[in-house]
Amino acid sequence: MKDVEVRLIAELLKNSRRSDRELSKALGVSQPTVSRTIKRLEKDGIIREYTIIPDFGKLGYGILAFTFVKLKEPVLAEGIEKARMAAKEGAQEGRFGSIMLERGIGLGYDAAIVSFYKSYSDYSKHKAAIANFPFIDASKIDTFIINLHDEVRYRPLSFRHVSKELTTQEKEQKSRGH
Repeated sequence: MKDVEVRLIAELLKNSRRSDRELSKALGVSQPTVSRTIKRLEKDGIIREYTIIPDFGKLGYGILAFTFVKLKEPVLAEGIEKARMAAKEGAQEGRFGSIMLERGIGLGYDAAIVSFYKSYSDYSKHKAAIANFPFIDASKIDTFIINLHDEVRYRPLSFRHVSKELTTQEKEQKSRGH
Protein backbone atom coordinates (compact mmCIF):
# COMPACT_ATOMS: atom_id res chain seq x y z
CA MET A 1 0.00 0.00 0.00
CA LYS A 2 1.06 3.56 -0.60
CA ASP A 3 2.19 5.69 2.34
CA VAL A 4 -0.79 8.06 2.03
CA GLU A 5 -3.22 5.11 2.03
CA VAL A 6 -1.77 3.65 5.22
CA ARG A 7 -1.70 7.02 6.95
CA LEU A 8 -5.28 7.75 5.82
CA ILE A 9 -6.52 4.44 7.19
CA ALA A 10 -4.67 5.15 10.44
CA GLU A 11 -6.40 8.53 10.71
CA LEU A 12 -9.82 7.04 9.95
CA LEU A 13 -9.26 4.35 12.60
CA LYS A 14 -8.79 7.15 15.14
CA ASN A 15 -11.96 8.96 14.05
CA SER A 16 -13.92 8.14 10.89
CA ARG A 17 -16.23 11.14 11.34
CA ARG A 18 -13.62 13.65 10.24
CA SER A 19 -14.19 15.47 6.98
CA ASP A 20 -11.96 15.00 3.96
CA ARG A 21 -10.73 18.56 4.56
CA GLU A 22 -9.69 17.71 8.16
CA LEU A 23 -8.03 14.50 6.99
CA SER A 24 -6.13 16.33 4.25
CA LYS A 25 -4.70 18.74 6.85
CA ALA A 26 -3.68 15.89 9.13
CA LEU A 27 -1.99 14.05 6.26
CA GLY A 28 -0.47 17.06 4.49
CA VAL A 29 -2.11 16.22 1.15
CA SER A 30 -4.88 17.85 -0.87
CA GLN A 31 -8.55 17.28 -0.11
CA PRO A 32 -9.17 15.80 -3.61
CA THR A 33 -6.33 13.31 -2.95
CA VAL A 34 -8.05 12.24 0.27
CA SER A 35 -11.44 11.93 -1.47
CA ARG A 36 -10.02 9.88 -4.36
CA THR A 37 -8.02 7.66 -2.00
CA ILE A 38 -11.05 6.95 0.20
CA LYS A 39 -13.17 6.06 -2.86
CA ARG A 40 -10.45 3.71 -4.14
CA LEU A 41 -10.01 2.05 -0.72
CA GLU A 42 -13.78 1.54 -0.49
CA LYS A 43 -13.97 0.16 -4.04
CA ASP A 44 -11.09 -2.24 -3.36
CA GLY A 45 -12.80 -3.46 -0.17
CA ILE A 46 -10.01 -2.24 2.11
CA ILE A 47 -12.47 0.09 3.84
CA ARG A 48 -15.56 -2.05 4.39
CA GLU A 49 -17.66 0.15 6.67
CA TYR A 50 -17.68 3.14 8.97
CA THR A 51 -18.99 2.66 12.47
CA ILE A 52 -18.73 3.67 16.11
CA ILE A 53 -17.57 1.82 19.20
CA PRO A 54 -20.09 2.49 21.94
CA ASP A 55 -19.76 1.65 25.62
CA PHE A 56 -21.67 -1.64 25.40
CA GLY A 57 -22.09 -1.79 29.19
CA LYS A 58 -23.96 1.52 29.12
CA LEU A 59 -26.16 0.13 26.33
CA GLY A 60 -27.33 -2.63 28.65
CA TYR A 61 -24.94 -5.42 27.72
CA GLY A 62 -23.31 -7.15 30.65
CA ILE A 63 -21.20 -9.79 28.95
CA LEU A 64 -18.74 -10.00 26.09
CA ALA A 65 -18.05 -13.64 25.24
CA PHE A 66 -15.39 -15.33 23.13
CA THR A 67 -16.80 -18.78 22.38
CA PHE A 68 -14.65 -21.48 20.82
CA VAL A 69 -16.18 -24.47 19.03
CA LYS A 70 -14.94 -27.72 17.56
CA LEU A 71 -16.55 -29.12 14.43
CA LYS A 72 -17.51 -32.79 14.25
CA GLU A 73 -15.94 -32.98 10.79
CA PRO A 74 -14.81 -30.54 8.11
CA VAL A 75 -17.76 -28.51 6.85
CA LEU A 76 -18.24 -28.66 3.09
CA ALA A 77 -19.51 -25.77 0.98
CA GLU A 78 -23.20 -26.60 1.49
CA GLY A 79 -22.64 -26.90 5.25
CA ILE A 80 -20.99 -23.50 5.34
CA GLU A 81 -23.98 -22.01 3.56
CA LYS A 82 -26.37 -23.70 6.05
CA ALA A 83 -24.33 -22.27 8.94
CA ARG A 84 -24.48 -18.78 7.41
CA MET A 85 -28.25 -19.06 6.95
CA ALA A 86 -28.75 -20.29 10.54
CA ALA A 87 -26.62 -17.44 11.91
CA LYS A 88 -28.51 -14.95 9.75
CA GLU A 89 -31.89 -16.28 10.94
CA GLY A 90 -30.73 -16.15 14.55
CA ALA A 91 -29.60 -12.56 14.13
CA GLN A 92 -32.94 -11.58 12.58
CA GLU A 93 -34.79 -13.15 15.50
CA GLY A 94 -32.56 -11.23 17.90
CA ARG A 95 -31.32 -14.44 19.52
CA PHE A 96 -27.64 -13.99 18.80
CA GLY A 97 -25.62 -10.91 19.65
CA SER A 98 -22.71 -12.18 17.59
CA ILE A 99 -20.44 -9.60 16.04
CA MET A 100 -18.00 -12.11 14.58
CA LEU A 101 -18.03 -15.77 13.58
CA GLU A 102 -14.88 -17.03 11.89
CA ARG A 103 -13.10 -20.31 11.24
CA GLY A 104 -9.55 -20.65 12.46
CA ILE A 105 -7.09 -22.91 14.23
CA GLY A 106 -5.68 -23.10 17.71
CA LEU A 107 -6.38 -24.37 21.21
CA GLY A 108 -7.99 -27.46 19.66
CA TYR A 109 -10.91 -25.52 18.16
CA ASP A 110 -12.08 -24.78 14.62
CA ALA A 111 -14.05 -21.56 15.02
CA ALA A 112 -14.53 -18.57 17.29
CA ILE A 113 -17.63 -16.50 17.98
CA VAL A 114 -17.50 -13.05 19.56
CA SER A 115 -20.82 -11.96 21.08
CA PHE A 116 -22.44 -9.45 23.41
CA TYR A 117 -25.20 -10.45 25.85
CA LYS A 118 -27.45 -8.56 28.21
CA SER A 119 -27.18 -11.30 30.83
CA TYR A 120 -25.64 -14.66 31.62
CA SER A 121 -29.04 -16.22 30.90
CA ASP A 122 -28.96 -14.82 27.33
CA TYR A 123 -25.43 -16.19 26.93
CA SER A 124 -26.57 -19.64 28.15
CA LYS A 125 -29.42 -19.69 25.62
CA HIS A 126 -27.02 -18.81 22.81
CA LYS A 127 -24.53 -21.47 23.90
CA ALA A 128 -27.34 -24.07 23.90
CA ALA A 129 -28.39 -22.96 20.40
CA ILE A 130 -24.79 -23.30 19.20
CA ALA A 131 -24.60 -26.81 20.67
CA ASN A 132 -27.66 -27.79 18.60
CA PHE A 133 -25.98 -27.12 15.27
CA PRO A 134 -25.54 -30.59 13.70
CA PHE A 135 -21.92 -30.01 12.65
CA ILE A 136 -20.69 -28.75 16.04
CA ASP A 137 -19.25 -31.07 18.68
CA ALA A 138 -21.40 -30.04 21.66
CA SER A 139 -18.82 -31.44 24.09
CA LYS A 140 -16.15 -29.05 22.72
CA ILE A 141 -17.59 -25.58 23.28
CA ASP A 142 -15.65 -23.30 25.61
CA THR A 143 -16.07 -19.63 26.40
CA PHE A 144 -14.04 -16.82 27.87
CA ILE A 145 -16.48 -14.31 29.41
CA ILE A 146 -15.77 -10.65 30.14
CA ASN A 147 -17.93 -8.76 32.62
CA LEU A 148 -18.57 -5.39 30.95
CA HIS A 149 -19.46 -3.84 34.30
CA ASP A 150 -16.15 -4.77 35.94
CA GLU A 151 -14.55 -1.77 37.65
CA VAL A 152 -11.06 -2.77 36.49
CA ARG A 153 -10.46 -2.17 32.77
CA TYR A 154 -7.06 -2.74 31.20
CA ARG A 155 -7.45 -1.74 27.57
CA PRO A 156 -11.04 -1.42 26.32
CA LEU A 157 -11.79 -1.96 22.64
CA SER A 158 -10.44 0.85 20.49
CA PHE A 159 -8.93 0.98 17.04
CA ARG A 160 -6.61 3.83 18.02
CA HIS A 161 -4.09 1.15 19.03
CA VAL A 162 -4.23 -0.38 15.54
CA SER A 163 -3.81 3.10 14.06
CA LYS A 164 -0.64 3.63 16.05
CA GLU A 165 0.68 0.20 15.01
CA LEU A 166 0.01 0.91 11.31
CA THR A 167 1.92 4.18 11.35
CA THR A 168 4.78 2.64 13.35
CA GLN A 169 5.14 -0.20 10.81
CA GLU A 170 5.07 2.29 7.95
CA LYS A 171 7.88 4.35 9.54
CA GLU A 172 9.97 1.22 10.19
CA GLN A 173 9.60 0.08 6.56
CA LYS A 174 10.67 3.50 5.31
CA SER A 175 13.72 3.53 7.57
CA ARG A 176 14.76 0.08 6.21
CA GLY A 177 14.38 1.38 2.64
CA HIS A 178 11.29 -0.66 1.64
